[in-house]
Amino acid sequence: MKYSAEFRDPALARGLLAAIAETVAGYRGKMTLMEVCGTHTMAIYQHGIRALLPEGIRLISGPGCPVCVTPVGYVDHAIALARLPGTIVATFGDMVRVPGSSSTLLREKALGADVRIVYSPLDALTIAEHNRQQTVVFLGVGFETTAPTVAGSILEARRRGLDNYLVLAAHKTMPTPMAALASDPELQVDGYLCPAHVSAVIGANAYLPLAKKHRVPCVVTGFEPLDVLQGVLMLARQVVTGEARVENQYSRYVKPDGNPRARAILDEVFAPCDARWRGIGEISGSGLKIRTAFAYFDAARQLCVTVEEPVEHGGCLCGEILKGKVRPKECPLFRTVCTPEDPVGACMVSSEGTCAAEYKYGC
Repeated sequence: MKYSAEFRDPALARGLLAAIAETVAGYRGKMTLMEVCGTHTMAIYQHGIRALLPEGIRLISGPGCPVCVTPVGYVDHAIALARLPGTIVATFGDMVRVPGSSSTLLREKALGADVRIVYSPLDALTIAEHNRQQTVVFLGVGFETTAPTVAGSILEARRRGLDNYLVLAAHKTMPTPMAALASDPELQVDGYLCPAHVSAVIGANAYLPLAKKHRVPCVVTGFEPLDVLQGVLMLARQVVTGEARVENQYSRYVKPDGNPRARAILDEVFAPCDARWRGIGEISGSGLKIRTAFAYFDAARQLCVTVEEPVEHGGCLCGEILKGKVRPKECPLFRTVCTPEDPVGACMVSSEGTCAAEYKYGC
Protein backbone atom coordinates (compact mmCIF):
# COMPACT_ATOMS: atom_id res chain seq x y z
CA MET A 1 0.00 0.00 0.00
CA LYS A 2 1.89 3.00 -1.29
CA TYR A 3 2.27 5.93 1.15
CA SER A 4 0.79 3.89 3.97
CA ALA A 5 2.95 0.79 4.35
CA GLU A 6 6.03 3.00 4.50
CA PHE A 7 4.74 4.46 7.75
CA ARG A 8 3.85 1.07 9.26
CA ASP A 9 7.17 -0.73 8.88
CA PRO A 10 7.60 -3.07 11.92
CA ALA A 11 11.40 -2.87 11.89
CA LEU A 12 11.36 0.93 11.92
CA ALA A 13 8.74 0.86 14.67
CA ARG A 14 10.95 -1.37 16.82
CA GLY A 15 13.83 1.04 16.27
CA LEU A 16 11.75 4.03 17.35
CA LEU A 17 10.47 2.18 20.41
CA ALA A 18 14.04 1.31 21.39
CA ALA A 19 15.04 4.96 21.00
CA ILE A 20 12.10 6.06 23.15
CA ALA A 21 12.98 3.55 25.85
CA GLU A 22 16.60 4.67 25.82
CA THR A 23 15.57 8.34 26.02
CA VAL A 24 13.35 7.95 29.09
CA ALA A 25 15.51 5.32 30.83
CA GLY A 26 17.10 7.83 33.20
CA TYR A 27 14.08 10.09 33.59
CA ARG A 28 12.78 10.47 37.10
CA GLY A 29 9.06 9.86 37.43
CA LYS A 30 6.53 9.42 34.65
CA MET A 31 6.04 11.97 31.87
CA THR A 32 2.48 12.73 30.69
CA LEU A 33 2.02 13.33 26.98
CA MET A 34 -1.34 14.35 25.56
CA GLU A 35 -2.64 13.99 22.02
CA VAL A 36 -5.26 16.57 21.06
CA CYS A 37 -6.79 15.14 17.93
CA GLY A 38 -9.57 12.60 17.51
CA THR A 39 -7.77 10.97 14.60
CA HIS A 40 -4.67 10.55 16.77
CA THR A 41 -6.89 8.97 19.42
CA MET A 42 -8.20 6.39 16.98
CA ALA A 43 -4.74 5.69 15.51
CA ILE A 44 -3.19 5.16 18.95
CA TYR A 45 -5.93 2.74 19.98
CA GLN A 46 -6.09 0.99 16.61
CA HIS A 47 -2.36 0.23 16.53
CA GLY A 48 -1.98 -0.48 20.23
CA ILE A 49 0.67 2.21 20.59
CA ARG A 50 -0.05 2.99 24.23
CA ALA A 51 0.76 -0.58 25.28
CA LEU A 52 4.08 -0.49 23.40
CA LEU A 53 5.47 2.55 25.21
CA PRO A 54 7.75 2.22 28.24
CA GLU A 55 6.25 2.62 31.70
CA GLY A 56 7.86 6.02 32.03
CA ILE A 57 5.43 7.51 29.50
CA ARG A 58 1.75 8.11 30.18
CA LEU A 59 -0.06 8.86 26.92
CA ILE A 60 -3.49 10.44 27.40
CA SER A 61 -6.21 11.75 25.10
CA GLY A 62 -7.36 15.36 25.22
CA PRO A 63 -10.23 17.42 23.80
CA GLY A 64 -9.54 16.67 20.15
CA CYS A 65 -12.92 15.34 19.09
CA PRO A 66 -15.09 18.26 17.90
CA VAL A 67 -18.40 16.49 18.42
CA CYS A 68 -17.34 15.41 21.91
CA VAL A 69 -16.45 18.92 23.11
CA THR A 70 -19.71 20.41 21.83
CA PRO A 71 -21.83 21.24 24.90
CA VAL A 72 -25.26 19.82 25.57
CA GLY A 73 -26.79 23.29 25.19
CA TYR A 74 -25.81 23.41 21.52
CA VAL A 75 -27.44 20.04 20.86
CA ASP A 76 -30.58 21.29 22.60
CA HIS A 77 -30.53 24.40 20.40
CA ALA A 78 -30.25 22.27 17.25
CA ILE A 79 -33.15 20.11 18.43
CA ALA A 80 -35.28 23.21 19.06
CA LEU A 81 -34.55 24.37 15.51
CA ALA A 82 -35.41 20.94 14.10
CA ARG A 83 -38.84 21.23 15.76
CA LEU A 84 -39.48 24.55 14.03
CA PRO A 85 -42.02 24.12 11.18
CA GLY A 86 -40.56 24.71 7.72
CA THR A 87 -37.00 24.04 8.89
CA ILE A 88 -34.53 21.47 7.58
CA VAL A 89 -31.53 20.69 9.78
CA ALA A 90 -28.49 19.47 7.84
CA THR A 91 -25.58 17.95 9.70
CA PHE A 92 -22.67 15.55 9.61
CA GLY A 93 -23.72 12.07 10.73
CA ASP A 94 -22.17 11.96 14.20
CA MET A 95 -24.28 14.83 15.51
CA VAL A 96 -27.65 13.12 15.04
CA ARG A 97 -26.91 10.61 17.80
CA VAL A 98 -25.37 12.96 20.36
CA PRO A 99 -27.73 13.09 23.34
CA GLY A 100 -29.18 16.46 24.26
CA SER A 101 -30.86 17.10 27.58
CA SER A 102 -34.01 15.20 26.69
CA SER A 103 -33.74 14.05 23.08
CA THR A 104 -31.50 13.57 20.06
CA LEU A 105 -31.76 14.76 16.48
CA LEU A 106 -32.24 11.15 15.45
CA ARG A 107 -35.23 10.84 17.76
CA GLU A 108 -36.66 14.11 16.46
CA LYS A 109 -36.26 12.81 12.92
CA ALA A 110 -38.22 9.69 13.88
CA LEU A 111 -40.92 11.97 15.26
CA GLY A 112 -41.19 13.81 11.96
CA ALA A 113 -38.54 16.53 12.00
CA ASP A 114 -36.67 17.06 8.74
CA VAL A 115 -33.09 16.20 9.72
CA ARG A 116 -30.72 15.29 6.92
CA ILE A 117 -27.18 13.90 7.03
CA VAL A 118 -24.79 15.56 4.61
CA TYR A 119 -21.13 15.03 3.76
CA SER A 120 -20.18 18.66 3.25
CA PRO A 121 -21.66 22.12 3.76
CA LEU A 122 -22.08 22.32 -0.02
CA ASP A 123 -24.58 19.44 0.22
CA ALA A 124 -26.58 21.63 2.59
CA LEU A 125 -26.41 24.46 0.06
CA THR A 126 -27.85 22.16 -2.57
CA ILE A 127 -30.71 21.25 -0.24
CA ALA A 128 -31.36 24.96 0.30
CA GLU A 129 -31.35 25.58 -3.44
CA HIS A 130 -33.93 22.83 -4.03
CA ASN A 131 -36.15 23.84 -1.10
CA ARG A 132 -36.48 27.61 -1.41
CA GLN A 133 -39.69 27.70 0.64
CA GLN A 134 -37.97 26.16 3.65
CA THR A 135 -35.11 27.27 5.87
CA VAL A 136 -32.04 25.05 5.90
CA VAL A 137 -29.86 25.17 9.01
CA PHE A 138 -26.41 23.60 8.78
CA LEU A 139 -24.81 22.62 12.10
CA GLY A 140 -21.37 24.21 12.09
CA VAL A 141 -19.40 22.03 14.49
CA GLY A 142 -15.67 21.47 14.32
CA PHE A 143 -12.22 22.98 14.62
CA GLU A 144 -10.18 25.01 12.15
CA THR A 145 -10.07 21.91 9.97
CA THR A 146 -13.71 22.16 8.88
CA ALA A 147 -14.50 25.78 9.72
CA PRO A 148 -13.05 27.11 6.42
CA THR A 149 -15.45 24.92 4.44
CA VAL A 150 -18.39 26.29 6.44
CA ALA A 151 -17.13 29.82 5.90
CA GLY A 152 -16.86 29.01 2.20
CA SER A 153 -20.45 27.77 2.15
CA ILE A 154 -21.64 31.10 3.56
CA LEU A 155 -19.70 32.99 0.90
CA GLU A 156 -21.14 30.68 -1.75
CA ALA A 157 -24.69 31.10 -0.39
CA ARG A 158 -24.26 34.86 -0.70
CA ARG A 159 -22.98 34.49 -4.25
CA ARG A 160 -25.97 32.32 -5.23
CA GLY A 161 -28.45 34.55 -3.42
CA LEU A 162 -29.64 31.77 -1.10
CA ASP A 163 -31.43 33.61 1.68
CA ASN A 164 -32.82 30.38 3.16
CA TYR A 165 -29.40 28.98 4.15
CA LEU A 166 -28.31 29.47 7.77
CA VAL A 167 -25.50 28.14 9.97
CA LEU A 168 -25.72 27.40 13.68
CA ALA A 169 -22.07 28.01 14.47
CA ALA A 170 -20.21 26.31 17.30
CA HIS A 171 -16.70 26.14 15.90
CA LYS A 172 -13.80 25.94 18.29
CA THR A 173 -10.16 26.71 17.90
CA MET A 174 -6.78 25.47 19.02
CA PRO A 175 -4.42 25.93 20.79
CA THR A 176 -6.24 27.97 23.47
CA PRO A 177 -7.70 24.92 25.30
CA MET A 178 -4.25 23.34 25.27
CA ALA A 179 -3.01 26.35 27.22
CA ALA A 180 -5.92 25.95 29.66
CA LEU A 181 -5.07 22.30 30.25
CA ALA A 182 -1.38 23.13 30.59
CA SER A 183 -2.32 25.35 33.53
CA ASP A 184 -4.30 22.58 35.26
CA PRO A 185 -2.21 21.43 38.25
CA GLU A 186 -4.11 18.14 38.47
CA LEU A 187 -3.14 17.19 34.94
CA GLN A 188 0.51 18.26 34.64
CA VAL A 189 0.89 17.77 30.90
CA ASP A 190 4.58 17.46 30.00
CA GLY A 191 4.14 17.62 26.23
CA TYR A 192 1.59 17.84 23.43
CA LEU A 193 1.20 15.83 20.26
CA CYS A 194 -0.40 18.70 18.35
CA PRO A 195 -3.42 18.11 16.09
CA ALA A 196 -2.25 17.54 12.54
CA HIS A 197 -5.40 18.41 10.61
CA VAL A 198 -5.85 21.66 12.52
CA SER A 199 -2.17 22.44 12.12
CA ALA A 200 -2.44 22.11 8.35
CA VAL A 201 -4.66 25.21 8.52
CA ILE A 202 -3.19 27.25 11.39
CA GLY A 203 0.45 26.18 10.93
CA ALA A 204 3.05 24.87 13.37
CA ASN A 205 3.99 28.38 14.44
CA ALA A 206 0.59 28.76 16.11
CA TYR A 207 1.95 26.77 19.06
CA LEU A 208 4.97 29.00 19.68
CA PRO A 209 3.20 31.11 22.37
CA LEU A 210 2.04 27.93 24.12
CA ALA A 211 5.55 26.50 24.26
CA LYS A 212 7.05 29.80 25.34
CA LYS A 213 4.53 30.87 27.99
CA HIS A 214 3.70 27.48 29.51
CA ARG A 215 7.02 25.79 28.89
CA VAL A 216 5.29 22.80 27.27
CA PRO A 217 7.00 20.99 24.39
CA CYS A 218 4.85 20.71 21.27
CA VAL A 219 5.29 18.36 18.32
CA VAL A 220 2.96 18.47 15.31
CA THR A 221 2.54 14.80 14.47
CA GLY A 222 1.05 12.74 11.65
CA PHE A 223 -1.37 9.84 12.00
CA GLU A 224 0.45 6.71 10.91
CA PRO A 225 2.07 4.52 13.60
CA LEU A 226 5.60 5.63 12.75
CA ASP A 227 4.45 9.27 12.79
CA VAL A 228 3.07 8.89 16.29
CA LEU A 229 6.11 7.00 17.58
CA GLN A 230 8.47 9.58 16.14
CA GLY A 231 6.35 12.36 17.65
CA VAL A 232 6.54 10.68 21.05
CA LEU A 233 10.32 10.32 20.70
CA MET A 234 10.70 14.01 19.80
CA LEU A 235 8.58 15.03 22.78
CA ALA A 236 10.40 12.69 25.15
CA ARG A 237 13.75 14.12 24.15
CA GLN A 238 12.52 17.65 24.88
CA VAL A 239 11.06 16.67 28.23
CA VAL A 240 14.21 14.86 29.32
CA THR A 241 16.45 17.78 28.36
CA GLY A 242 14.10 20.37 29.85
CA GLU A 243 13.37 22.09 26.54
CA ALA A 244 10.05 23.53 25.39
CA ARG A 245 10.07 24.02 21.63
CA VAL A 246 7.71 23.53 18.71
CA GLU A 247 8.80 20.79 16.32
CA ASN A 248 7.05 19.64 13.18
CA GLN A 249 7.18 15.89 12.58
CA TYR A 250 4.42 16.20 9.95
CA SER A 251 6.25 18.60 7.67
CA ARG A 252 5.12 16.70 4.58
CA TYR A 253 1.72 18.38 5.08
CA VAL A 254 1.98 21.04 7.77
CA LYS A 255 3.77 24.28 7.01
CA PRO A 256 5.02 26.83 9.54
CA ASP A 257 2.24 29.31 8.68
CA GLY A 258 -0.42 26.80 7.65
CA ASN A 259 -2.81 27.41 4.78
CA PRO A 260 -3.08 31.17 4.11
CA ARG A 261 -6.10 30.80 1.81
CA ALA A 262 -8.09 28.83 4.37
CA ARG A 263 -7.14 31.24 7.14
CA ALA A 264 -8.21 34.20 5.01
CA ILE A 265 -11.66 32.67 4.40
CA LEU A 266 -11.98 31.99 8.12
CA ASP A 267 -11.08 35.56 9.01
CA GLU A 268 -13.50 36.97 6.45
CA VAL A 269 -16.56 35.15 7.78
CA PHE A 270 -15.79 34.36 11.43
CA ALA A 271 -14.55 36.36 14.40
CA PRO A 272 -13.05 35.00 17.65
CA CYS A 273 -15.40 34.60 20.60
CA ASP A 274 -15.59 32.92 23.97
CA ALA A 275 -16.77 29.32 23.78
CA ARG A 276 -18.00 26.65 26.14
CA TRP A 277 -16.29 23.27 25.95
CA ARG A 278 -17.88 20.15 27.35
CA GLY A 279 -15.99 19.21 30.51
CA ILE A 280 -13.71 22.22 30.44
CA GLY A 281 -16.15 25.11 30.62
CA GLU A 282 -15.91 28.57 29.13
CA ILE A 283 -12.58 29.43 27.50
CA SER A 284 -11.99 32.99 26.42
CA GLY A 285 -11.32 33.43 22.71
CA SER A 286 -11.57 29.72 21.90
CA GLY A 287 -14.55 29.86 19.55
CA LEU A 288 -15.64 31.35 16.26
CA LYS A 289 -18.80 33.38 15.69
CA ILE A 290 -20.26 34.60 12.42
CA ARG A 291 -19.29 38.22 11.81
CA THR A 292 -21.99 40.88 11.84
CA ALA A 293 -21.54 41.42 8.11
CA PHE A 294 -22.87 37.87 7.60
CA ALA A 295 -25.50 37.96 10.36
CA TYR A 296 -28.27 37.08 7.90
CA PHE A 297 -26.70 33.60 7.64
CA ASP A 298 -26.54 33.16 11.42
CA ALA A 299 -29.26 30.80 12.66
CA ALA A 300 -28.77 31.93 16.26
CA ARG A 301 -29.69 35.51 15.26
CA GLN A 302 -32.31 34.81 12.62
CA LEU A 303 -34.43 32.08 14.22
CA CYS A 304 -36.03 32.60 17.60
CA VAL A 305 -36.64 29.36 19.48
CA THR A 306 -36.99 28.34 23.10
CA VAL A 307 -34.11 26.13 24.15
CA GLU A 308 -34.50 23.95 27.19
CA GLU A 309 -32.15 24.31 30.14
CA PRO A 310 -29.16 22.04 29.48
CA VAL A 311 -28.85 18.99 31.70
CA GLU A 312 -25.75 16.80 31.75
CA HIS A 313 -26.42 13.12 32.08
CA GLY A 314 -25.72 11.85 35.57
CA GLY A 315 -22.79 9.48 35.90
CA CYS A 316 -21.33 10.28 32.48
CA LEU A 317 -17.63 11.19 32.77
CA CYS A 318 -17.17 12.58 29.26
CA GLY A 319 -15.97 15.88 30.69
CA GLU A 320 -13.21 14.29 32.75
CA ILE A 321 -12.28 11.98 29.87
CA LEU A 322 -11.90 14.96 27.53
CA LYS A 323 -9.46 16.51 29.99
CA GLY A 324 -7.45 13.29 30.14
CA LYS A 325 -8.11 12.88 33.86
CA VAL A 326 -9.84 9.52 33.62
CA ARG A 327 -9.89 6.68 31.12
CA PRO A 328 -13.19 5.51 29.60
CA LYS A 329 -13.09 2.23 31.52
CA GLU A 330 -13.13 4.26 34.75
CA CYS A 331 -16.56 5.65 33.86
CA PRO A 332 -19.30 3.61 35.59
CA LEU A 333 -21.46 3.81 32.46
CA PHE A 334 -18.78 2.52 30.04
CA ARG A 335 -19.78 -0.78 28.40
CA THR A 336 -22.75 -1.06 30.77
CA VAL A 337 -25.47 1.44 29.93
CA CYS A 338 -23.27 3.45 27.51
CA THR A 339 -22.43 1.61 24.30
CA PRO A 340 -22.04 2.64 20.64
CA GLU A 341 -25.55 1.31 19.98
CA ASP A 342 -27.04 3.28 22.88
CA PRO A 343 -24.61 6.09 23.80
CA VAL A 344 -25.05 8.26 26.87
CA GLY A 345 -22.11 10.57 26.25
CA ALA A 346 -20.76 12.20 23.10
CA CYS A 347 -17.39 10.45 23.52
CA MET A 348 -19.13 7.17 22.75
CA VAL A 349 -20.97 8.58 19.72
CA SER A 350 -18.27 10.10 17.60
CA SER A 351 -16.00 8.00 15.43
CA GLU A 352 -13.17 10.09 16.93
CA GLY A 353 -14.34 9.79 20.53
CA THR A 354 -12.08 8.28 23.18
CA CYS A 355 -14.84 6.04 24.57
CA ALA A 356 -15.72 4.79 21.09
CA ALA A 357 -12.04 4.05 20.43
CA GLU A 358 -11.57 2.17 23.70
CA TYR A 359 -14.80 0.26 23.18
CA LYS A 360 -13.71 -0.81 19.70
CA TYR A 361 -10.02 -1.49 20.23
CA GLY A 362 -9.58 -1.87 24.01
CA CYS A 363 -6.52 -0.36 25.66
